[in-house]
Amino acid sequence: MAFPVDLRHCQALGLAGTGFLALGGETAGALPVRELWAPASVHAAVGLVGVYVGIVLLTAAWLLLGRLVGGPRPPTPRALLLVLALWAAPLLLAPPLFSRDVYSYLAQGAMADAHMDVYAHGPDRLGGPLADEVAPVWRHTAAPYGPAFLAVAAALSGLTHGEIPAGLLGMRLVALAGVALMASALPRLARHSGADPAAALWLGALNPLVLLHLVAGAHNDALMLGLLGLGLVAAHRPRPAAGAVLVTLAALVKVPAALGLPVVVALRIRSGDRPLPALLTTVAASAATTVAATAVAGTGYGWIGALGTPVSPHNWAPTGLLGRATGALLGRLGSGPAPLAVPAWQLLGLAAAAVAVLLAGRALRARPVYALGLSLLAVAVLGPALRPWYVLWGLFLVAAAAPAAPVRHRSAALAGVLALAVLPSGGPAEPGQLVLAVAGGALGVAVLWQALLAARAPVPGRPA
Repeated sequence: MAFPVDLRHCQALGLAGTGFLALGGETAGALPVRELWAPASVHAAVGLVGVYVGIVLLTAAWLLLGRLVGGPRPPTPRALLLVLALWAAPLLLAPPLFSRDVYSYLAQGAMADAHMDVYAHGPDRLGGPLADEVAPVWRHTAAPYGPAFLAVAAALSGLTHGEIPAGLLGMRLVALAGVALMASALPRLARHSGADPAAALWLGALNPLVLLHLVAGAHNDALMLGLLGLGLVAAHRPRPAAGAVLVTLAALVKVPAALGLPVVVALRIRSGDRPLPALLTTVAASAATTVAATAVAGTGYGWIGALGTPVSPHNWAPTGLLGRATGALLGRLGSGPAPLAVPAWQLLGLAAAAVAVLLAGRALRARPVYALGLSLLAVAVLGPALRPWYVLWGLFLVAAAAPAAPVRHRSAALAGVLALAVLPSGGPAEPGQLVLAVAGGALGVAVLWQALLAARAPVPGRPA
C-alpha cells in the first residue's frame, strides 16, 4: 500500500514524536533525584510508554523524510534545517533523557569554577545537591573531558550559581549550539566531498540519535562534533591555522576528535600546501591552542592522565562483553588470569581500532573526511566504552562524505536500531520496564499506521 509523503506530513509526524518524548520524559526521564518517580509507579509507566511512542513516530518521520531526500524533488538544505529546528523545539525545556551525564557535567563545572581539581577527584568531593544528582557509578570518578569543555562548564556554573534547573537549560543550549554547528558544517563538507548536501543533513543532523542523545540528552559530543566539522570546513580553505585550532578545541572537549588533525594536514596538502609546512603549521597551531585552552580553563594538564579514566564495569562495548564472558569462563576453570580478561580484550580492541584507522587512512587517501568518519566509527565500536551516541562520532562524517547511497542506508538502519537501545531514565533496564517499552513501541506503530491511513484517505472535493 502506497502512502503519500510530503514535507508537511514529515514535519507534523516528527513534531508529534518529540512532543511525546518531552511529555513522557516528565515522569520517565533522567529527573533530578527529588523529582524521581518509582519505576513501578503509574506515572513512570505512562511516561515510559509515551517516550517509546515518541521514538517510533520520530524515527518513522525521519525515514519518510529520507524518501523525500532521495526522491525526484528533494527538499532544500534550508527546508531541512527548518525541520530540524521544529523537531528539536519540544525538547528544549524537556528534562534530561536517556542519560544522567548532564548532571556530571554540571558538577564538574562547579568544581572547576571553585578551583577544585576535577582530574584528581570525583563529584563526591564537591558534595551538595549537584553531587547527589550524579549517577553513583561516576561520583568518585575524575572528569574524562578536556579543558575546553570544562571551561564552558565552569563558566555556566558561574552564570547559574549552581542552580540545577538553570544549569540543565544552559547545558542543553550548549548542546543545541553544537548541533547547530554540525548542521552548518554538513552541507559544506558534503559539497567538498562530492556528496549530496541534503542527504548529509538528513543522516548527520536530523538523525534520531542526534535528537535523542545530543539534544534531549545534552551530551557534550555535540560540541565536539560541531567544532570538528567546522575545523574540517576551514581546512578546505586557505586558512591553515583555523582548521587546526578548531579541531584541537574539539579534541579538548573529547579526545577522539584528535584524529581529525592528520586530516587537516591531508586537506592542506590537497589544497596545494607543501607537506612539511602543512604539518608544521598544524602542529604549531594545535600546540598553541592546547596551551591557551588549558590556561583559560585553569585545570592544569591533569586531563592528559585522565584519559585513562575507568569505564563502567557493565559497559556494553564488544570488548567489555567479551572480556566479562572470558573472565567468567576462566573463573569457573579456576584460572588465575581471570581478572585480566577485560583489560586484555580492551587492549586488543584498541589495537584493532588503531589498525582500522591506519587501513582507512591508507585506502581512502583521496577521501580523507570519509576515512576519518570510518576511523571514528571503529574507535567507538572497538574502544573500551560504547554508548549509542558514540556512533555519531563516525556517522556525522560518513553522512557528509559517504560515496554512495547504500552506505547511507546501512548507517540509517544502524541509527534506527540504536534509537531504541536506552531507557529514558538512563538506568539499567528492569523486566517490567522492557515490557512497557515494547508496549510503547507497539502503540507507536499503531498510532503511525492510523496517521498514514488518515493521510491516504481522500479529502472531499479533492481528486483521489
